[in-house]
Amino acid sequence: MILILAVGQRQPAWVNDAAADYLNRFPENQRPQLKEIKAEPRTTGKPVTALLRAEAERLQAGIPKDAVTVVLDEHGKAMTTQEFSVLLERFEQTATRLVFLIGGPDGLDPKLKSESQQILRLSSMTLPHGMARVLLVEQLYRAWSMLKHHPYHRD
Repeated sequence: MILILAVGQRQPAWVNDAAADYLNRFPENQRPQLKEIKAEPRTTGKPVTALLRAEAERLQAGIPKDAVTVVLDEHGKAMTTQEFSVLLERFEQTATRLVFLIGGPDGLDPKLKSESQQILRLSSMTLPHGMARVLLVEQLYRAWSMLKHHPYHRD
Protein backbone atom coordinates (compact mmCIF):
# COMPACT_ATOMS: atom_id res chain seq x y z
CA MET A 1 0.00 0.00 0.00
CA ILE A 2 1.29 3.44 -0.94
CA LEU A 3 0.33 6.55 0.99
CA ILE A 4 1.17 10.11 -0.03
CA LEU A 5 1.13 12.69 2.77
CA ALA A 6 1.23 16.20 1.35
CA VAL A 7 1.27 19.43 3.33
CA GLY A 8 -1.34 21.86 2.04
CA GLN A 9 -5.08 21.59 1.64
CA ARG A 10 -6.03 24.19 -0.95
CA GLN A 11 -4.68 23.12 -4.31
CA PRO A 12 -5.89 24.56 -7.60
CA ALA A 13 -8.57 22.51 -9.35
CA TRP A 14 -6.13 21.41 -12.07
CA VAL A 15 -3.88 19.80 -9.41
CA ASN A 16 -6.77 17.90 -7.84
CA ASP A 17 -8.12 16.87 -11.26
CA ALA A 18 -4.76 15.68 -12.59
CA ALA A 19 -3.86 13.78 -9.41
CA ALA A 20 -7.31 12.15 -9.32
CA ASP A 21 -7.00 11.19 -13.00
CA TYR A 22 -3.79 9.25 -12.40
CA LEU A 23 -4.94 7.76 -9.10
CA ASN A 24 -8.14 6.50 -10.71
CA ARG A 25 -6.14 4.63 -13.36
CA PHE A 26 -4.89 2.19 -10.72
CA PRO A 27 -6.96 -0.86 -9.87
CA GLU A 28 -8.91 0.03 -6.75
CA ASN A 29 -7.06 -2.47 -4.55
CA GLN A 30 -3.66 -1.05 -5.62
CA ARG A 31 -4.51 2.65 -5.68
CA PRO A 32 -2.21 4.93 -3.67
CA GLN A 33 -3.93 7.12 -1.12
CA LEU A 34 -3.36 10.87 -1.06
CA LYS A 35 -3.90 12.55 2.29
CA GLU A 36 -3.58 16.30 2.71
CA ILE A 37 -1.98 17.61 5.89
CA LYS A 38 -2.83 21.04 7.27
CA ALA A 39 -0.11 23.62 6.69
CA GLU A 40 0.89 25.99 9.47
CA PRO A 41 -0.32 29.53 8.76
CA ARG A 42 2.53 31.68 7.47
CA THR A 43 0.99 34.88 8.87
CA THR A 44 1.66 34.26 12.58
CA GLY A 45 5.23 35.55 12.63
CA LYS A 46 6.57 32.21 13.89
CA PRO A 47 10.06 31.28 12.70
CA VAL A 48 10.25 28.83 9.81
CA THR A 49 11.78 26.18 12.08
CA ALA A 50 8.66 26.28 14.31
CA LEU A 51 6.36 26.06 11.27
CA LEU A 52 8.24 23.05 9.90
CA ARG A 53 8.27 21.34 13.29
CA ALA A 54 4.48 21.71 13.62
CA GLU A 55 3.95 20.33 10.11
CA ALA A 56 6.37 17.48 10.83
CA GLU A 57 4.31 16.49 13.87
CA ARG A 58 1.18 16.33 11.71
CA LEU A 59 3.01 14.31 9.06
CA GLN A 60 4.43 11.89 11.64
CA ALA A 61 0.95 11.35 13.07
CA GLY A 62 -0.17 10.13 9.65
CA ILE A 63 2.70 7.68 9.10
CA PRO A 64 1.81 4.07 9.96
CA LYS A 65 4.27 2.44 12.38
CA ASP A 66 5.44 -0.21 9.92
CA ALA A 67 5.98 2.23 7.03
CA VAL A 68 9.02 3.04 4.97
CA THR A 69 9.18 6.79 4.36
CA VAL A 70 10.39 8.53 1.23
CA VAL A 71 10.85 12.30 1.30
CA LEU A 72 10.55 14.35 -1.86
CA ASP A 73 13.14 17.09 -1.86
CA GLU A 74 14.93 19.01 -4.61
CA HIS A 75 18.26 17.95 -3.04
CA GLY A 76 17.37 14.25 -2.96
CA LYS A 77 18.62 11.46 -5.16
CA ALA A 78 17.77 11.69 -8.85
CA MET A 79 16.32 8.56 -10.44
CA THR A 80 15.19 7.46 -13.83
CA THR A 81 11.69 6.06 -14.15
CA GLN A 82 13.18 2.59 -14.51
CA GLU A 83 15.18 3.01 -11.28
CA PHE A 84 12.05 4.32 -9.56
CA SER A 85 10.06 1.25 -10.61
CA VAL A 86 12.83 -1.02 -9.25
CA LEU A 87 12.76 0.94 -5.97
CA LEU A 88 8.99 0.53 -5.72
CA GLU A 89 9.23 -3.16 -6.43
CA ARG A 90 11.88 -3.57 -3.73
CA PHE A 91 9.84 -1.66 -1.17
CA GLU A 92 6.71 -3.57 -2.18
CA GLN A 93 8.51 -6.81 -1.31
CA THR A 94 9.94 -5.60 1.99
CA ALA A 95 7.50 -3.09 3.50
CA THR A 96 3.90 -3.21 4.55
CA ARG A 97 3.46 0.46 3.67
CA LEU A 98 5.38 2.98 1.62
CA VAL A 99 4.78 6.62 2.52
CA PHE A 100 5.85 9.57 0.36
CA LEU A 101 6.15 12.93 2.14
CA ILE A 102 5.67 16.22 0.30
CA GLY A 103 6.41 19.35 2.32
CA GLY A 104 4.71 22.70 2.40
CA PRO A 105 5.89 26.11 1.20
CA ASP A 106 9.12 25.91 3.20
CA GLY A 107 9.83 22.23 2.61
CA LEU A 108 10.18 19.66 5.36
CA ASP A 109 11.68 19.65 8.83
CA PRO A 110 15.36 18.53 8.69
CA LYS A 111 14.80 15.93 11.43
CA LEU A 112 11.96 14.38 9.45
CA LYS A 113 14.22 14.20 6.39
CA SER A 114 17.04 12.58 8.35
CA GLU A 115 14.69 9.92 9.75
CA SER A 116 13.40 9.00 6.29
CA GLN A 117 14.68 5.87 4.57
CA GLN A 118 15.03 7.63 1.20
CA ILE A 119 15.18 11.19 -0.14
CA LEU A 120 14.25 11.57 -3.79
CA ARG A 121 13.94 14.47 -6.15
CA LEU A 122 11.51 14.75 -8.99
CA SER A 123 13.52 17.55 -10.55
CA SER A 124 16.60 19.62 -9.86
CA MET A 125 14.33 22.63 -10.17
CA THR A 126 12.09 23.79 -7.34
CA LEU A 127 8.53 22.74 -8.13
CA PRO A 128 5.24 24.08 -6.84
CA HIS A 129 3.92 21.56 -4.34
CA GLY A 130 0.82 20.88 -6.43
CA MET A 131 3.00 20.06 -9.42
CA ALA A 132 5.07 17.72 -7.25
CA ARG A 133 1.88 15.87 -6.29
CA VAL A 134 0.88 15.43 -9.91
CA LEU A 135 4.36 14.37 -11.01
CA LEU A 136 4.67 11.87 -8.17
CA VAL A 137 1.30 10.28 -8.86
CA GLU A 138 2.06 10.08 -12.59
CA GLN A 139 5.43 8.45 -11.90
CA LEU A 140 3.84 6.01 -9.47
CA TYR A 141 1.36 5.05 -12.17
CA ARG A 142 4.10 4.80 -14.79
CA ALA A 143 6.24 2.61 -12.50
CA TRP A 144 3.23 0.43 -11.69
CA SER A 145 2.49 0.06 -15.41
CA MET A 146 6.08 -1.01 -16.04
CA LEU A 147 5.97 -3.61 -13.27
CA LYS A 148 2.61 -4.96 -14.46
CA HIS A 149 3.59 -4.89 -18.17
CA HIS A 150 0.77 -2.45 -18.89
CA PRO A 151 1.22 -0.53 -22.17
CA TYR A 152 1.17 2.98 -20.60
CA HIS A 153 4.98 3.28 -20.47
CA ARG A 154 6.96 3.15 -23.69
CA ASP A 155 10.74 2.97 -23.88
